[in-house]
Amino acid sequence: MDDDQQADQLAGEIAGLAHATGRTVAVAESLTGGRICAALAAAEASSEWFRGGVVAYASEVKRTVLQVAQGPVVSAEAVHAMGVGVRDLLDADLGLAVTGAGGPAPQDGQEPGTVFLAVVDGSETGGEPVLRHIDGDPGQVCAATVTEALKLLAERLRLPAVTSSGAIGSG
Repeated sequence: MDDDQQADQLAGEIAGLAHATGRTVAVAESLTGGRICAALAAAEASSEWFRGGVVAYASEVKRTVLQVAQGPVVSAEAVHAMGVGVRDLLDADLGLAVTGAGGPAPQDGQEPGTVFLAVVDGSETGGEPVLRHIDGDPGQVCAATVTEALKLLAERLRLPAVTSSGAIGSG
């Protein structure tokens, strides 16, 4: 199965999970340039659960639109802030965020293939950033990042919903 087929399959699973749990999703992506949003928007009944996304390629967009603090934008702190920022901006239950160094050169001191991902919910502990090291050229890193992000989102949607107070919800 190629990357596009796997992304489509995962987006379909996410659609079912989001519908079943009644949760909404927003996406902040840098490295992937809108590919995650495109996969989710193409999934079944996406207008019911997909709130939209922000493609924040430039560092100043991450800072002004998504409220990422000064400092490296290819970092665990930045991806978490991106997830919180897009979740709040688009009034979603979950904020999925990705940032990374696609290559061919390092960025923010991170080697090509370094990717940070997070799915932020309303809990204080939700959204722990995940670090992945992906081999390949920039196109391969991007495609693999889309798959990794969708896998992470599906995993989070399989868990019970958490409210902003940290309580487990039914939806």
